[in-house]
Amino acid sequence: MRLLLFDIDGTLLHSGGAGRRALARALESVFGPTALERWPLAGKTDRQICREVLRAAGWDEQAIERGLPEALARYPALLEDELARGEPHTLPGVPALLARLRADSRYALGLLTGNVRAGAQRKLAAVGIAADAFCAGGAFGCDAEDRNALPAIALRRAERAVGRRFAPHETIVIGDTPRDVACGRHAGTRTLAVATGPHDAAALTAAGADRVLPDLARTDAVLATLEALAG
Repeated sequence: MRLLLFDIDGTLLHSGGAGRRALARALESVFGPTALERWPLAGKTDRQICREVLRAAGWDEQAIERGLPEALARYPALLEDELARGEPHTLPGVPALLARLRADSRYALGLLTGNVRAGAQRKLAAVGIAADAFCAGGAFGCDAEDRNALPAIALRRAERAVGRRFAPHETIVIGDTPRDVACGRHAGTRTLAVATGPHDAAALTAAGADRVLPDLARTDAVLATLEALAG
């Protein structure tokens, strides 16, 4: 059995900017205006994004630590509001791929995302992806600010959820940014990158991804790639 750890934004779905807008509103409600609407987000955890933006706005670490929990507590409701106003959607091939993988006993599915857990749940629900699609659980941006710390957390949770231990070489991290690739490489997992986010195939290859696909639209091709990575 192999463990597949999926990123969310740019890999499984596009939220139509709902996450950015909601996080900006949450920070503004506690700290005042920030530059988050223009800040680069790809591959970062929610807490990392907030800390970077607040530091740039001149807030010191003590003030950030005092106010950030409240801002993140307000974020899920604001995200739900933004998702309802926008047009979030799954990326091509994702529903069919998840259905095939869930029916295949060779794979256990989990998440590895910079989203806080409540944000991840709302984004998936908004596009009709059932939470139980990811039986192995996963790791989220509320578990660690550094994305490189997330694979180890995901592996421990997968062991508890599935009832077997997964070694890094039995694990494939699937994402759309060089940071997804870097966290997988840091943990010793295999990596599959998809060019459905802000980075093209050349950038993902340069980041060291084991395999790069243009998207997840061709289910049979994705499955063949996963089989090759699984060895």
